[in-house]
Amino acid sequence: MVDKRKISLVLADVDGTLVTEKKVLTNRAQEAVRRLREAGIRFAITSGRPPLGMAMLLDALRLDTPTAGFNGGLFIAPDSTILEQKTLPVDVAARSIELIRGHGLDAWVYRGNDWLISNADAPHVIREAWTVKFTPKVVADVGVDLQDVAKVVGVSDDLDRVQRCEADARAAFGARATANRSQPYYLDITNKDANKGAVVDYLSRHLALPAAEIATIGDQPTDVPMFKRSGFSIAMGNAPPEVKAEASAVTDSCNDEGFAKAMERFILGSAA
Repeated sequence: MVDKRKISLVLADVDGTLVTEKKVLTNRAQEAVRRLREAGIRFAITSGRPPLGMAMLLDALRLDTPTAGFNGGLFIAPDSTILEQKTLPVDVAARSIELIRGHGLDAWVYRGNDWLISNADAPHVIREAWTVKFTPKVVADVGVDLQDVAKVVGVSDDLDRVQRCEADARAAFGARATANRSQPYYLDITNKDANKGAVVDYLSRHLALPAAEIATIGDQPTDVPMFKRSGFSIAMGNAPPEVKAEASAVTDSCNDEGFAKAMERFILGSAA
């Protein structure tokens, strides 16, 4: 059934949502965004990626809205000017690294445009570098300089460890930081106000649009906060059950044009 509410903006997660598992922005997805624009519906993206890691999408989609990197930790204008940033307190960043290492995960640190790692052979480094189109800086210890850190990431292919680390980080920091899995193998720890729910609030203020007129689409637990703040939400077919349960609707997977199908069925169908 097509949703009949008014939608003025669509806010999309990137990995596992807008792009496929192989990080491809399909022609059908690009066409869906073009059709949104023609229908007078604006489009914005948000991701755990640094803004630099989304640069290839800004031109392809001709975005004219703020882009939210680091799950809302850093907002940039279409010309890459920094609009707003939220960083981790130094003690929280330090404790995050301790927790991550204590659970046997690799620790990555994002500071400004720098992606800092200590082990170039760690899981997902090569693929992440290919995805975001820039390389990390290898340092002896990522925990040495923790001023102005936007995000600390715990990485492991032991998904149970990542989940346990997420629970322990939430217990340790409470309301002082946001800890969510952006992928089953990534635990993102960011400023307490850096979450995708806050991205909805920011875009609502910045673009003077009621949150009830914003539709959101995503696939991971980090996307649930924006589902809860928006007027209409769509979970990808590849999302875990607990994420689907929080959405207004569910589309197909990212590998089966789920994003484009969602726009065509739930958003553009409503606009028509």
